[in-house]
Amino acid sequence: MSNSEVSADVRRKIPTRARIVVIGGGVGGTSVAYHLAKHGERDVVLLDRNELTSGSTFHSAGLVGQLRADPTLTRMNMYSVELYRELQKTDTPPSWNECGSIKLASSKERMEEIRRQIGWARTFDLNLHEISAKEARDLFPLMSTEGVVGACFLPTDGQVDPSQLAHALANGARANGVKIFTHTRVLAINTENGRVKKVQTDKGDIECEIVVNCGGLFAPEIGRLVDVRIPIIPMSHQYVVTDSFMARSDKTMPSLRDPDLLVYFRQEVQGLVMGGYERDSKPWTASETSFDQVPADFNGRLLPEDWDRFEEIVENSQRRVPKLGEIGVRTMINGPEGFTPDNEFCLGETEVGGFYVAAGFCAHGIAGTGGIGKVMAEWIIAGEPTMDLWHMDIRRFGAQYNSPSFTLKRTVENYETYYDIHYPGEERQSARPLKVPPAYEWHKSQNASFGEKAGWERVNYYESNANTKTTSPSLRPEGWAGKYWSPAIAAEHHATRTSAGIFDESSFAKFAVQGARAEEFLQTVCANDVVKGVGKIVYTQALNKRGGIECDFTVTQTDGTAFLIVTGTAFGTHDLGWLKKQRRELGFNDVILEDVTGRFACIGLWGPNARKILESTTPQDVSNEAFPFMTSKMITVGDVPTRASRITYVGELGWEFYCSSEYTLTLWKTLIEAGNPFELTPCGYKAIDTLRLEKGYRAWGGEIGSDTNPYEAGLGFAVSLNKQADFVGKSALETVKKDGVIRRLRAILIDDITRVALGNEPVRHNGKVIGRVKSGGQGHSIGKSIAYAYLPIAHTEPGTKVEIEIFGEWLDGTVAKDPLFDPTGERIKA
Repeated sequence: MSNSEVSADVRRKIPTRARIVVIGGGVGGTSVAYHLAKHGERDVVLLDRNELTSGSTFHSAGLVGQLRADPTLTRMNMYSVELYRELQKTDTPPSWNECGSIKLASSKERMEEIRRQIGWARTFDLNLHEISAKEARDLFPLMSTEGVVGACFLPTDGQVDPSQLAHALANGARANGVKIFTHTRVLAINTENGRVKKVQTDKGDIECEIVVNCGGLFAPEIGRLVDVRIPIIPMSHQYVVTDSFMARSDKTMPSLRDPDLLVYFRQEVQGLVMGGYERDSKPWTASETSFDQVPADFNGRLLPEDWDRFEEIVENSQRRVPKLGEIGVRTMINGPEGFTPDNEFCLGETEVGGFYVAAGFCAHGIAGTGGIGKVMAEWIIAGEPTMDLWHMDIRRFGAQYNSPSFTLKRTVENYETYYDIHYPGEERQSARPLKVPPAYEWHKSQNASFGEKAGWERVNYYESNANTKTTSPSLRPEGWAGKYWSPAIAAEHHATRTSAGIFDESSFAKFAVQGARAEEFLQTVCANDVVKGVGKIVYTQALNKRGGIECDFTVTQTDGTAFLIVTGTAFGTHDLGWLKKQRRELGFNDVILEDVTGRFACIGLWGPNARKILESTTPQDVSNEAFPFMTSKMITVGDVPTRASRITYVGELGWEFYCSSEYTLTLWKTLIEAGNPFELTPCGYKAIDTLRLEKGYRAWGGEIGSDTNPYEAGLGFAVSLNKQADFVGKSALETVKKDGVIRRLRAILIDDITRVALGNEPVRHNGKVIGRVKSGGQGHSIGKSIAYAYLPIAHTEPGTKVEIEIFGEWLDGTVAKDPLFDPTGERIKA
């Protein structure tokens, strides 16, 4: 950026109105502005408190890696590379250097991770391939191969100058009409009727429709201006730049990561940049009793050097690159980076209408910058995400993240395990227990193994069920899938199928929807006909405008103007946020939406003997004729008044019981006692997952999401195109039904039940990759391993032979039509 441009930014009078105001002039803000302009938005203003790039952008290391565990983020990073290539051809190139990247495995377990990632890469057509330790050294001659098991190389990765990247994006935005004002501080953000209305600055006020908070380290502070919590913690992140010691060359060595040693390297002209993720992390400005408060004058500044904390990283770096023990350090960079509690970005619209966030880049924002700008611009213009961004959606964070203590503990744990191998089923350890079900102490007394979801302690399984005649340690899945497995899971599965299982599902999110227009509202936002009379349960999806599945839940009419929605534990914040947005946008502000999760417990009783157990506790008639499937009634169970809903997520006869929380333990014990003659077994969520996979019950965030429609997901039965309401997404579904789907969700069976797909593995047919696994697990009733994947229509015929790559080995699979167990549903309707 030239001096004249700086002066112009300062001199120009700030406009009194703009459609969109972007706050923050780092790579995030400039990318959002650039892509808004690219999509035709001309009435855009970008504000920065100081100069462009004066936040965390200027001290970023500049590494650009494309492959991530999340498919959406991988696509975003791939787009970033495409963009940087194009920007390099402009008058303000960002110094894009496509030098490639190497990832080393200094352990057998890391090599397994690399081979799994190579499988993912096939589904994106990324040329990630395995190389030997010697080949890695040929590419990066400074490294020692001592302890290296193997490696992988991706030639299209690279590095970029972050500041030059931001200026390249800013210049592109200016060229398309974006007005940029530096040295302009935001003082307040006004709202009206739940939407942003005005941005107040020290240079004047700007009326606007949309605000995009790209404030980086300052994003949480900006969020607090509208009472929105953005859980980002500035963490001290250090790296060093060495003295020059290499001969000049036109070719740059690939970047190098050795996560087992916690270090990364990249070439910096004739020297190296070296950094890492220390186990002894240091948050900056935030504490357990206070929110982050970045000093007002912290612009273009760094933190003091902290060599003591960097000692382990230095020692590890010299093991991998011995030369570092001989050369000097030109400078140490200690700059605060914004980290989130789960190492994913914070993107999207908040509960305040028109107030968007693009922040929390967790030290890998340079790789994502292009993709971030693209998806945010599309999201803002469409009013909803245009691809599945749930893992990055600001709405994924529940109320517990309002606590600075909880947020800090989770973020520190995340930072200190940044380079760890995270196995499926791994549980967070910090800030636990937080939310406990009323029967928690009972579960503990029965040797429950707990997991955590959205802050709730939930029973995964009971260790006391591990030693039964219905299971065997020989069923343990091979490799990663077996890390957190227990024979108790299979035992609980079989107990539910053969007699009955009881499950504490109190963490399920529950919403009360009430008001004279509640019926009209729900018919407008739900794809199914959800108003079928008091006591009727309806399974439905709520869709976006593209027909993608935004929510997946049940709706029960409890009174003439009152409804109960039940959804998954992890999706409560998301689903309620989605419903509130629809209420606001569609003009149903008189409808009451209330989260009642904590008020009501939920206990599931399922299995062939479920009716016999229930009959022994209640005077009400619970026969099939009096109490049919998908109905809900108020009954008494022992001394407890409860709502009994005849529904299942495991594919067996049974009920879910919703009682006021103070009755929970009594209800639980009543059912346990009544079930003793029938060998009723307490069970956990791991068994639910195996049971539901056999029945083909979908899980949002697993097999279905905002980028899948009900027809391709096999959920057409939950769509009512004939109902009078013109529901959200209806026109898109009508087009899909007319044109037909091009892919369909199918189960794939692997004969060996111990070979389990974890998700993202490539599926191929006749040597060609045709899909990617969405979810996988064991089917203990059918004795096979199950994987679900979206396959092209031509390959969905049951009996089609395919292969799935699991940790570098291609295994034979057979396409099957679900449900795989009890396909006619006789058991659930008995």
